Amino acid sequence: MNATYIQNSIAQLKTEIFMDVRHRTLQKYTGIPVLDENQLFYLLVPFLNGEEWQQEQREAAITVGIVYAALAAHDHIKEFDATSKEQQLTVLAGDFYSGRYYEILAMSRNVVLIRSLSQGIVARCEHQIKVYETEKRTIEQWFDSISNIESGLISKFFELYSFSEYIPIMEKSLLILRLEREWATYRRGQVTLMSKALEESARYAGSTYSNVIQDKIVQLKTELLQVIEYASFLQSDVKQALQARVEASIASTNG
Repeated sequence: MNATYIQNSIAQLKTEIFMDVRHRTLQKYTGIPVLDENQLFYLLVPFLNGEEWQQEQREAAITVGIVYAALAAHDHIKEFDATSKEQQLTVLAGDFYSGRYYEILAMSRNVVLIRSLSQGIVARCEHQIKVYETEKRTIEQWFDSISNIESGLISKFFELYSFSEYIPIMEKSLLILRLEREWATYRRGQVTLMSKALEESARYAGSTYSNVIQDKIVQLKTELLQVIEYASFLQSDVKQALQARVEASIASTNG
């Protein structure tokens, strides 16, 4: 398995997701659904590692991708000026994608998957709501919330299909990527609700946003490389692909 095979697998999954949610008017004003290729890659790692991956797992993975697309559409609504046609259609796009994954789940009659993803969506929304609350939270509590937002739904999918051993790798990887995005945004002088919450908690703990973010990223990358190294269930080529992603991220950070 090489980089081309991995990219083709991601591209195929994206295409299948797009085919299930395509809508001419929504695409005209809001573009194609927003899909994070890193999330899709880690969603596919069990498949790339040769796990049993029948039509049911494939359809479930597509559904997880649609759920992320729906949530991303809602996440991209601007806090202000949400009255334009494009913004209103973005809301509708999120609702449309939501309707599609419920329709697909209903047609599949996969009640266990419906329950699992529903629980995952509720948990994710609860963690997102916390940035609007006044309750003081520690840095580690915020990291837990970010991890759930980024990887909670994939964890539910892995648990359902007995891929739980992949969860630590996926969770650490997606948390690293999100923290790196938050850090890059912060360095550009832009403030997100999450970075504001993290900065406040860091200051309350007597530290700085810069220190807590960078220290956490370094810690997670060290832990992740160890987990990958000792993961006996991983095929050598998959292990190398995972290690290469971490090392490329380290090189980019150091650069």
